[in-house]
Amino acid sequence: MKTAPKSPLSGPKLRHGKICVAIQAATPAEMLDRAARALKDAKFLEFRLDSLRNPAAALPRLKAFLTANPSVVAIGTCRRKPNGGHFVGPLSDELAILLKASRTGCRIIDLEVESAEEASSAQLEKFRTALHSAGASLLISFHDFSKTRHLDRAAGRIAAFAPDYIKVVSTAQTLSDNLAILRLIEDRATSSRVVGIAMGEEGLVSRVLGPREGATFTFASLVDGSETAPGQVSARTLRRLYRADKLNAETRIFGVAGNPITHSLSPLMHNTAFQREKVNAVLLPLKAKTAADLIALMIELPMSGAAITMPLKLEVLPYLDHIDPIARRIGAVNTLRVSADGKLSGYNTDVHGIVNPLAQRIQLKGARIAVLGAGGAARAAVFGLVDAGAEVFIINRTHENAVALARAAKAKALKHNQLTKHRFDAILNSTPCGMKGSAQPLPLAESELNANLIFEMVYNPLETPLLRLARSRGIPTISGLEMFVQQGVRQFEIWTGKTPPEAEMRRVVERELKRRG
Repeated sequence: MKTAPKSPLSGPKLRHGKICVAIQAATPAEMLDRAARALKDAKFLEFRLDSLRNPAAALPRLKAFLTANPSVVAIGTCRRKPNGGHFVGPLSDELAILLKASRTGCRIIDLEVESAEEASSAQLEKFRTALHSAGASLLISFHDFSKTRHLDRAAGRIAAFAPDYIKVVSTAQTLSDNLAILRLIEDRATSSRVVGIAMGEEGLVSRVLGPREGATFTFASLVDGSETAPGQVSARTLRRLYRADKLNAETRIFGVAGNPITHSLSPLMHNTAFQREKVNAVLLPLKAKTAADLIALMIELPMSGAAITMPLKLEVLPYLDHIDPIARRIGAVNTLRVSADGKLSGYNTDVHGIVNPLAQRIQLKGARIAVLGAGGAARAAVFGLVDAGAEVFIINRTHENAVALARAAKAKALKHNQLTKHRFDAILNSTPCGMKGSAQPLPLAESELNANLIFEMVYNPLETPLLRLARSRGIPTISGLEMFVQQGVRQFEIWTGKTPPEAEMRRVVERELKRRG
């Protein structure tokens, strides 16, 4: 058995940031070009030398780059293929390249634990001593590319070599896997410089909150699309959207949960609002496959609240301690709040997102309003509008579903072929027709636009075929953007008790939708 050195953390203490940008490329020129671009957002870079065909040949150019940019703290990595990297040489070549990297200016050298275990005690101690002589620290890392399991055992394998940094990386298959990584960080951070990350989309929580729990740093990509590991997000996103380098123990954690959830605009909208109103909070996208997984994360992290999408709007109901009366009648919630004593309350802010924009334009009491669809958004619309005194007509492709909803909400069901026989104060589209990627652009024909107002609940794209058609006929419209922002406004009020910056929330969402085209 190898004997660990007696002086852990003996490498030089470095001043580096909390966000390290990982750089990999096919050629040295491409790698250094990407490194130069990364300097706009970070001065802490990891060079994945194993992504190069000939890592050693790139070191002179790397040395010139680091000499020209003395404020950069660089990590050198040359992970071998059996251990999840790309380098195909033997251990001796890996150690030689990493040692040369330290002499070119890399201040931290990442050696995978499998290589540390393969090396002889004398070989590893000689390597460590040479690194320290070059002014570099030794980081030993463990990666599990399939699951999150036995994390403390993995950390123990690394700690046996008393490196300057311990890095444990797993793969999250559930949101709860983040809890295991964050616990490891919390347990080890008092005695070690530790980095802990769960890869994969479900592991975003660990990437953002790791430094808050005591991780020395976290990893990011240069830009979206240049990830060196699954689930990595860009440094700009970590810093500007999630403020990962500014979060502290008092930061309240919120989320938007669903599957898929990557393209949700809720993080942009709410994090902008938090920053604008100086609320110490962050909202993260949570890829939740089950309500049980989401609730476990919320209670154990703990979180302060969450926005949720279908089918979680229904699945979370059995876990709630309190449900707002109208949300109970609708049978779905889209907003969760956790009280100081850990009790979970559910609300449906879709009602506000629908009723409020309409009430600003028409008198709802006695208004004749047609709702297209009978799904979750339709239920919120129907119950909310009936409560406001409107006469509501439901038109759905499956008429039986319209009848059932009408019976539950004291509304009326109407067959589609009867639509032209009526005149409405407003028609609401709650179907996915016109949504980006939808095969069906319109929920009704031009001859059926027999209303004084058209309310489109689809918000991506901003300009749906239905909105274009209505405007071409001179009919006033309400866009799905307004509904999305209004329901978010109500969420912000529920979570913070503060007046939300509505105009700013709308501005950032509209700008992002235009950018996405």
